[in-house]
Amino acid sequence: MVHLAAVPAEVTAVQTARLFVDMVFKHHGMPLDIVSDRDPRFTARFWQEVFTLLGTQLSMSTADHPQTDGQTERVNRVLGDLLKSYAHSFQQWSDCLPMAEFAINNSVHASTGHTPLYVNAMRHPRLPSMLGTVASS
Repeated sequence: MVHLAAVPAEVTAVQTARLFVDMVFKHHGMPLDIVSDRDPRFTARFWQEVFTLLGTQLSMSTADHPQTDGQTERVNRVLGDLLKSYAHSFQQWSDCLPMAEFAINNSVHASTGHTPLYVNAMRHPRLPSMLGTVASS
């Protein structure tokens, strides 16, 4: 699942940890594995200690590793396209992040054949177009 947050250019390890707990951990618990693109916020000593204490493995991608670089670059490309398409509807780009996050997480991924929202909850989310409809039995 993709979780998006508007942050300043400079973010500390402590701020990153708070974002992680607020945006990922509280919804999914602690993952067994996290793939990082070697961003300094994830390689900081603070993160290493957190992952050690929680028994979670932090997997660092190798430079130009196709799987991890591809995941990050694809999300960044899709996010850029979404932000451009939402530009006329929102005054601040950060205001459309919830809609962009939903769109990414409600798109079928080739690796699973399902949306991340479905894989996470084993059901499809209700959409505004579905409000007021009754499921057939």
